[in-house]
Amino acid sequence: MVSFSDFYRRSIEDRDAFWSEQADSIEWQTRPRQICDYSEPPFARWFAGGTTNLCHNAVDRHLADRAQQNALIAISTETNTERAYSYAELHAEVQRMAACLQALGVKQGDRVLIYMPMIAEAAFAMLACARIGAIHSVVFGGFASSSLASRIEDAEPTVIVSADAGSRGGKVVAYKPLLDEAIELSAHKPQAVLLVDRGLAPAAMRAGRDHDWAALRSRHIDAKVPCAWVDSTHTSYTLYTSGTTGKPKGVQRDTGGYAVALASSMRHIFDAKPGDTYFCTSDIGWVVGHSYIIYGPLLAGMATVMYEGLPIRPDAGIWWSIVEKYKVTHMFSAPTAVRVLKKQDPEYLRRYDISSLRGLWLAGEPLDEPTAQWISQSLQVPIIDNYWQTETGWPILTLCNGVEKQTSRFGSPGRAVYGYNVKLIDETNGEELLGPDQKGVLAIEGPLPPGCLQTVWRNDERFVNTYWKSIPGRLIYSTFDWGIRDKDGYYFILGRTDDVINVAGHRLGTREIEECISGSANIAEVAVVGVADSLKGQVAMAFAVVRDASGLTDDAARLKYEGEIMKHVDSQLGAVARPARVFFVNALPKTRSGKLLRRTLQAIAEKRDPGDITTMEDPTALQQIKELLG
Repeated sequence: MVSFSDFYRRSIEDRDAFWSEQADSIEWQTRPRQICDYSEPPFARWFAGGTTNLCHNAVDRHLADRAQQNALIAISTETNTERAYSYAELHAEVQRMAACLQALGVKQGDRVLIYMPMIAEAAFAMLACARIGAIHSVVFGGFASSSLASRIEDAEPTVIVSADAGSRGGKVVAYKPLLDEAIELSAHKPQAVLLVDRGLAPAAMRAGRDHDWAALRSRHIDAKVPCAWVDSTHTSYTLYTSGTTGKPKGVQRDTGGYAVALASSMRHIFDAKPGDTYFCTSDIGWVVGHSYIIYGPLLAGMATVMYEGLPIRPDAGIWWSIVEKYKVTHMFSAPTAVRVLKKQDPEYLRRYDISSLRGLWLAGEPLDEPTAQWISQSLQVPIIDNYWQTETGWPILTLCNGVEKQTSRFGSPGRAVYGYNVKLIDETNGEELLGPDQKGVLAIEGPLPPGCLQTVWRNDERFVNTYWKSIPGRLIYSTFDWGIRDKDGYYFILGRTDDVINVAGHRLGTREIEECISGSANIAEVAVVGVADSLKGQVAMAFAVVRDASGLTDDAARLKYEGEIMKHVDSQLGAVARPARVFFVNALPKTRSGKLLRRTLQAIAEKRDPGDITTMEDPTALQQIKELLG
């Protein structure tokens, strides 16, 4: 068996031969003429001249061997519905959706905006777009009208696919009124809206524009829609990065490079095999949902679980009951979700047979050591962190256990993944930091490997200026994250370069302070942000959720515990890292997919406008913080 070090080295030093072999993991109508065209850096054209189709590779090619195997398992604990689709059934539904889109005027290269909850029809729509060569742009379901309008204007979709409503924790969120208002606000008007009526909320239909999915589907029940063979560099989708201010920034992804990258990742990173079952708890509104709910598992011939609901509803055993029922082999979630489960009765973990599970992968935010240790001991399977971005589409740092079994190190997402020429760079002079345990900006030498963004949608200049020109004297991709690398090549992420707290000239990563505070036995979750200070430039401010608040019922008790935490930080990191305040809160503000809204916390602490907070899971979390800060 080849060592990972040799495997990685070949991917960098013999790039084209390496990726030519990886290209065999998908089917091509026409083999590529050139593996990587990097004649105009930083723009990389992967597998140029090759023609393929993402839907063919995800669905059609499996029909010969696994037509009756589960492909898509759609579960909603919000509506108490559950349906498993075989590859044959998924193939039929995707063709029906494709025929509907074509009937509404969608052609190859047109955009289709998808604004939907986590239901099977959303997967049908994404795959149908890929099938006919249309470009999908998924917007997180329930996004506010003004934000949705800006994305409609940027994408200029021919058709919008949506639903009457989504549901979160039993609370219905009506989508149709939000969509109608967004279309009114947008300068671009779609030709048609295709609406899935779930019967959750009233949905007024506009004559001539709005079409009912069930009615249109019935007219195309026997549809046969062939796959459109497109060039490898054909845009498969755009996805707007979260937290965008001003003009939206649409990450633009190709077809062939993305398919090869995901197919290879399923084998080399996840050690997955056809017939396995993959359960990713994210949302299709985010890149993880694109890569590891929809495309990656299906490319690998697996069954994929699509889940609408909370990890603790109807109870904290729901995820593990799914693992047992469907013999889930691979699970992908976020550290925040694990921390939520950590606060629940451990009996829920012992109630179900999870022996099928071979690993839990976590991403989306740094994985703190206490959380990693807890879930590792609870599940007794490998816990594998991984680090990547919307822009890259698949992991930059993790463990490639499909190449060589490696050991996780708590606090580290792992080593550089094959194809990524990762560097640590001194931000002041652009020089590479070669020694161990040196803090630098995590950067990637071009060309970026297959599957990464081609550019920013309709804005090549923004792509170059944003990602490739932030480090002086070098054309190199910046992740905008601080990191260090130990002597064995394991990386540790210390936080965003623009999240670094500069206290009286001392640079401190928020991650370091958060991990220190989370080591306290009574702390369940913590977020640290840098807040402007007239004397020191910035000070650290912490917001912590305690496991047991019974001893913090008055101001004196809270101040005493705050002091204890500060002393602990002093002893571990030094007085310069001590937070100016530690506020104890009931919950931290998060998106509905569980990502902490650190920018929002910082803005409120600095008495600034928090901006777009429409994707918040629990708006009351912010209200308490505002009251604490006065």
